Amino acid sequence: MTTQNRKHLAAAIALAAAASVTACTVGPDYQRPAAIVPADYKEDGWKVGQPNDAAERGAWWAIYSDPVLDGLEREIDISNQNIKSFAATYRQAVAVVSEARSAFYPTLSVSAGAQRSGQGGAQATAVTGTGGVVRASSNNKTLYNLTGDASWTPDLWGRIRRTVESDVANAQLDAADLANARLSAQAQLAAAYFNLRAADELKRILDASVVAFTQSLQIARNQQAAGVAGLADVITAKTQLETTQAQDIAVGVQRAQFEHAIAVLVGKPPSEFSIEPEPMPTGVPVTPPGVPSSLLERRPDIAAAERQMAATNAQIGIVVASFYPDLTLTGSAGFDGFALGSLVQASNAVWSVGAQLAQTVFEGGLRTAQVEAARAGFDQSVALYRQAVLTGFQQVEDELAALRILAQQAEIQAAAVRDAREAERLTLNQYKAGTVPYTSVITAQQTALQNEQTALTVLQNRLIASVALVQVLGGGWDTSQLPTVDQIKDAGPSPLNF
Repeated sequence: MTTQNRKHLAAAIALAAAASVTACTVGPDYQRPAAIVPADYKEDGWKVGQPNDAAERGAWWAIYSDPVLDGLEREIDISNQNIKSFAATYRQAVAVVSEARSAFYPTLSVSAGAQRSGQGGAQATAVTGTGGVVRASSNNKTLYNLTGDASWTPDLWGRIRRTVESDVANAQLDAADLANARLSAQAQLAAAYFNLRAADELKRILDASVVAFTQSLQIARNQQAAGVAGLADVITAKTQLETTQAQDIAVGVQRAQFEHAIAVLVGKPPSEFSIEPEPMPTGVPVTPPGVPSSLLERRPDIAAAERQMAATNAQIGIVVASFYPDLTLTGSAGFDGFALGSLVQASNAVWSVGAQLAQTVFEGGLRTAQVEAARAGFDQSVALYRQAVLTGFQQVEDELAALRILAQQAEIQAAAVRDAREAERLTLNQYKAGTVPYTSVITAQQTALQNEQTALTVLQNRLIASVALVQVLGGGWDTSQLPTVDQIKDAGPSPLNF
């Protein structure tokens, strides 16, 4: 390649590079659409119980001060297979961004080859009339070549930039989906854990009732032996005892199912996992809801819906760019020669430079329809985002209302339990004195047991509502934990670090 030709090639590349740098980006730039955000929550008069602002960020379950729950929750990121699936999806999205960014750069290739060619047949020998020998050889040659090729399509209209923009938003969407899946698994585990503890507490209540009803049966037998009660009292007491024993045994089914669910959530086979019975927690902490507008930043599912809008908005620019011509630059340089040892020298140099401008002049309205479809897709994502915001506010209001109402119910139910126990004690004493029939004892005992079970159910529902409130408030997560554009372009952080 001569010096002048090199200058022409360098000038063409420099001109194309300058055109790429100064190129425009067609299509609308993304701005987050507004959503309906209330000034305050309707449920604003509830009382916060046992706040724990010093809890580790993200470890929201620390507000329950339960070491067993804490240990189980920390197994989620390590062994939960659903979380691993979402993490793999995020890594795929980061790889897609790298694929899209590769289009910014030229494609370079190198090839080397050898080609054997010739004319005529095989070597022939002839004897002349004078006795001489003539040998004719075929014209065979081997051509060697070493060539480098380059091809580059400058991003004049921003098609590649919009593609990267869309892919980055999709990667952030997948990161938000991962955070939402993690939060959902954590909440499921906490709910299953408190349901399991409720089963432990119900068994404790039924065990105590079995002991009490066994004593009542003995009292009825003593009364029968003393001639102040009939066999019916004994049979009735025995029936109540056996019914309660059956209920006591049945609790084991529910407990086993909750234990198995927890095992799967922490990524372990149910056959290799068990949780020892412990008392039911009695404290019900409540996470302050904060300002309603902050919900848009704290919910990973809302963040995912917002990132979906950004991705679909960039798709509009990708389609709009198809209305403009594409410029492709090509270049080739190398060496051709018949001697391999002296192939790489100036006399054997070959080169070529080219440019192609391509523009579709008629396609029957295809691109116009594609732009309209892309705009409709963006409008759909806006509607889904706004619906996700409204649903988020509804869920917060639901759980705040549940906690407020259940707290009131718990207070009244606690009084009902105390009164029912006192009524049971008085009725049993009256039966011993022979002033009331045994049916009154049965009624009082059943009422007391039912009230204890109801009180347990209310406590269970309050704890589940507390977990649900943490979940619908984002569990300590916020959008600042999403990977940034630069982090994604640099292959992204570990998907379990946000």
